[in-house]
This record gives sequence, C-alpha cells and structure tokens, in this order.
Amino acid sequence: MNLPEPISDAADKAQDLHSETTDKAKSLYDDAADKAKEAADKAKGLYGDAADSVKEASDKAAQRFNKLSTTQKVVGGALLAAGLAYLIAPKKKGKAKRAAKALDQLLLYVNDRTEGYKRAAAESKDSTLTSYYQKLVDQSQDFAKTLNDYLVKKGGEREKGTTLKGKLYRKLMDAQALVTKRDEKAILAANVYGEQWALKAFKKALRRKSLKGNIRQAIEKQYAESQKTYKKLKEMTATAA
Repeated sequence: MNLPEPISDAADKAQDLHSETTDKAKSLYDDAADKAKEAADKAKGLYGDAADSVKEASDKAAQRFNKLSTTQKVVGGALLAAGLAYLIAPKKKGKAKRAAKALDQLLLYVNDRTEGYKRAAAESKDSTLTSYYQKLVDQSQDFAKTLNDYLVKKGGEREKGTTLKGKLYRKLMDAQALVTKRDEKAILAANVYGEQWALKAFKKALRRKSLKGNIRQAIEKQYAESQKTYKKLKEMTATAA
C-alpha cells in the first residue's frame, strides 16, 4: 500500500531528522569520551609527578639527615617532639580549663555548705545537734580541701568563696532570727534546704565530662555522703518537737 505523497514526505523528513540527531549525539558522545580520557591522562600524569616529587623530597631529607652529627640528630628529634607537644597542648589545656571551671563552681556550693553548718552549730542550743553540725562542718571542709587540691592540679587557684545565693540566704536567716525565735526544728529545716543545694551542685558537676578519673570518684563519694546527710536531716526534722 502506497502512502499519500504528503505523508510519505513527512516520513522521509522524520527519518532524515532522526538520522541527523543520532549522528550528532554520537559525535558529542565521542568528543566527551575523548575529553574524559584526555583529562584522566593528565590527572595520572600529575599524580605521577607528585609522587615522584614526594619520593625525591623524602630521599633528599633522608640523605641530609644521615649527614647530620649525632648531636644534631638528638637536637632535631627534641625539637620535633616539642613541636608535636605544642600541637597537642591546646586540646589538653582546654580540657583542664573546663575541669577547673567545673571544680570551682562546685566548691562555691561546698563552701556554702560549710558556712551553713557553722551557723547552725552556733545557733543551736541542743548539744547533740551542735556536735552533729560541727561534724558536718569538718566534713565540708574536707570536701573543699580535696576539691581544691584537684583544682590546683588543673591550673586553677584555691576557691574559698561562696555563692551569692548562699550569702543572701544566710542574711535572710539572720534577719529572721532577730524577729522570731528560731527553734531546733527551724534550724534543721534550714539545713535540709541547704543540703538540697549541695546535692544539686554535685549532680551538675557529675554531668561534666571534663571531670574524670580520680576527680570524678572523689565527687561521687562526696555526693553519696551528702545524700546520707540529707536523708538524716529530713528524718531529724520530722521527729523534732
């Protein structure tokens, strides 16, 4: 069956266009392949040149090193070690600084603990409670000494201060003592509140990843002692008259 002439012409043109497009695409593909191969050859050449340069530099360095005297080799090795130590030092220094900061913050609360129990010992009229409070003063001072020793090792200075919050709270207690009579139960309740502050400070310190090894173990031990004190103070407050 013969197609009408217009349709036949259209079909021929479509076939010619298809052939032309195919030829162009093949040509473009061939050009791209040639360029890719050329680039790969250049890269290979550059890599080879670079490898040769590194090897040549390494050989020259080895030859120069062998020509050095024993003293020069020792000095050179020491300088290299010093350079490596310098590169590593900033990281270690940063960790030490973070640890020192965490210890310093904890010490402010431990010192608050000391001052709080000193005040309770002076205010209490019960000899048994006074003795107990003094025992907690001594314990807090031991806590502070241990933490300060570690703080100094981390490059810090001994912390003897207290928190602003602690200072204000003690001033408030002093003001209340002038207005109302503070019985033993009120003193115990104030100590329970103060011990809560200490526990929060210990928890926060133990979340610091910079506090590791012996420092962390010391803080964990102090935290456990603070928990026992908190529990005992609450029991004493509940049974106080």
